[in-house]
Amino acid sequence: QVQLVESGGGLVQPGGSLRLSCAASGFTFSNYAMNWYRQPPGKERELVATITADGGNTNYLDSVKGRFTISRDNAKNTVTLQMNSLKPEDTAVYYCNFKQRRIFSSAYNSWWGQGTQVTVSS
Repeated sequence: QVQLVESGGGLVQPGGSLRLSCAASGFTFSNYAMNWYRQPPGKERELVATITADGGNTNYLDSVKGRFTISRDNAKNTVTLQMNSLKPEDTAVYYCNFKQRRIFSSAYNSWWGQGTQVTVSS
């Protein structure tokens, strides 16, 4: 029932901008922090940005600070990632994610979208 669907990826030139969107359904969106991850070709998946459930606090990977902005609209069950001043190193598949604590356990379930490709190249 949980679904996370990313959109907005594509090809952009260095220095350009792109806005990614994630549409969420099947859970109480406003109860959860949301995350954007990315996985460059041949590299490990890395956390790019996080936002608290109420949108009051955000955090970013050092290499994207000042260039990327995460936001959310709890009325629309969406989380977005505005990416400016894009660099070739930003090329990756970008994923929307949230983590859900399991009852009677310290473990979590991680839920993922299918990803959207971002390619930064001239």
